[in-house]
Amino acid sequence: MCITMEKTENIKNISNFKDKSLLIVDDDNPFRERLSRAMEKKGFQVTQAESVKKGIASLSTIKPAFAVVDLRLNDGNGLEVVKEIQKLNTNSRIIMLTGYGNIPTAVAAIKHGAIDYLSKPADAEDVEKALLADPEAKAQPPENPMTADRVKWEHIHRVFELCNRNVSETARRLKMHRRTLQRILSKRSPK
Repeated sequence: MCITMEKTENIKNISNFKDKSLLIVDDDNPFRERLSRAMEKKGFQVTQAESVKKGIASLSTIKPAFAVVDLRLNDGNGLEVVKEIQKLNTNSRIIMLTGYGNIPTAVAAIKHGAIDYLSKPADAEDVEKALLADPEAKAQPPENPMTADRVKWEHIHRVFELCNRNVSETARRLKMHRRTLQRILSKRSPK
């Protein structure tokens, strides 16, 4: 019972915030659209951008109280958007998303003003918890972390997409035999 109380005390409600503006910058269009719809249902006023350039351009019309920014975008690094948001609104609560979670990029994101760092695929619940969490409170471990097999599968598929769905190029970059890669790509995602 105490654990549940502690969790609810550490997470605020969006209705507690005067400014509910949320900027989502991600080049994965289906993911961005899904996340935007889910966050609107939760009470955020969402603006979307699919690139560093469009994310920075949108800052001329809004100074978001919240932001969710993908680290790697087609036209550059999401940290550029984070820096611009911080220049305009130092109280902005920014979450970095990435399919390439590692310690150096997490440290860089926090140094530039992000309050948290989530690995993709993150669902709307995880994003909402991270955006509304008390910055002074210790972060709770994820309720349903991805399995190691799922993380591997996600990474392979991300590299496959970045290589324009070229199996040979993806296999070379992953230092993997082409037939092994084809078997992995033909299977469904692990749970």
